[in-house]
Amino acid sequence: MGMGYTTQPKKSIGVDLRMKALPMKNRLLFVDCFSRGVLVAVLATAAVLTLFAGSSTKSSNQIDQVLREAVDQKKLPGVVAMVADADGVIYQGASGKRDTVKSIPMTVDSIFRIASMTKPITSVAVMQLVESGRLKLDEPVATYLPELSQVQVLEEFDASTGKAKLRPPKTPPTVRQLLSHTSGFAYEFFDPQLHAYVATGAVPSARQGDDGFLKAPLLFDPGSRWEYGISTDWLGKLVEKVSGQTLEDYFRQHIFQPLGMTDTFFNVPSEKQARVVALHQRQEDGSFLEPPPQPFQPVRFFSGGGGLYSTASDYLKFQRMLLNGGKLGNKRILQSETVAQISRNQIGGLMLVELRSQIPQFARDPLRIPGSLDKFGLGLGINTKPVEGGRSRGSLAWAGIYNTFFWIDPPRKTCAVIMMQILPFSDDAANSVVEHFERAVYATPAETVAPARSNN
Repeated sequence: MGMGYTTQPKKSIGVDLRMKALPMKNRLLFVDCFSRGVLVAVLATAAVLTLFAGSSTKSSNQIDQVLREAVDQKKLPGVVAMVADADGVIYQGASGKRDTVKSIPMTVDSIFRIASMTKPITSVAVMQLVESGRLKLDEPVATYLPELSQVQVLEEFDASTGKAKLRPPKTPPTVRQLLSHTSGFAYEFFDPQLHAYVATGAVPSARQGDDGFLKAPLLFDPGSRWEYGISTDWLGKLVEKVSGQTLEDYFRQHIFQPLGMTDTFFNVPSEKQARVVALHQRQEDGSFLEPPPQPFQPVRFFSGGGGLYSTASDYLKFQRMLLNGGKLGNKRILQSETVAQISRNQIGGLMLVELRSQIPQFARDPLRIPGSLDKFGLGLGINTKPVEGGRSRGSLAWAGIYNTFFWIDPPRKTCAVIMMQILPFSDDAANSVVEHFERAVYATPAETVAPARSNN
């Protein structure tokens, strides 16, 4: 898997960037929140900067400066960012530390917990099964997963007894509604009613590490509103049931191997665990604490909603596949018509709702993802208005709870990913870094050429 370079001038999508090749190695910790557990006690540490590989071009310097200043100003301990256009990677950079206690530099091949950035991958797996005729989008999910035939809607809690009042939904949730987060399922982390329900012991917390939380009720009738939740974990179960494979095996065979995503896993191999980035928790005074190392444990539940580890390079390959209409290089994993369907608004007149955090150390209140997302496709958020100085109208995006972010801009033929490993999510400083990174990506006029690139 070599890096191919060319000095042939090439028109850029609005970026004039120089390719940088960087080192590798070191570190592990926590486990993904939506699939396993989150938030432990932490150890003190300080953030230091290491900037790798210089560049003489204006835009590359601008992005480098964003990453460097983010670390210098203690906005985050370390960061990796990458940008690509339709032809290949045009920028990669790393700054800060992968492990601040051991003072190990961040490198572009560092492995991150990508949490909810697992969701678009699960959604692509579902759409592969739709393409092959094994799933129908508007079929009730219970057709394939009979356990969902008994799902109930949580209406309220009885004022006198405190018991939850449940009722059958007006219509059963469909595959399309799971993909678009209009199914009625929510997250205990963000929905106060479900948080209270979990607190009664009626259903296990998602932080327990197994799939017991899938027994949670709906919070509203399917199709009546949009709310982020455990829908994609059910989609993971759906992929396993219909394909007859574990989600791990399905992803590897049908997505990771064809796209060359060699560093994306539910279970990080022992020989690669040293490259996993340490998780940091922001403290009240703005500093970061790094928890003591925890041994890796085999995954008990393959969470389609948030179980994967990956690198910026691997995830950019997945993004480029979508940017190129389902194909990367000579490998096609989706039809272009399917990608177009994924990329269209699937929630009609509904809007993305503002989520409220129930656990402040885990996510700041209210939750905000940079990019002005207001609609949702099949597994991806959509912004219907252009971002000033940034992505185009109709771009696709999502994020992970540990502050990993990406977007795909089809009109400008570009995509970008930026990865940190901090809590809480919706951290003001982290969001600021993402927004400055986005402006730097689009800072150079489209006439400027990118003199070096990788097609890898």
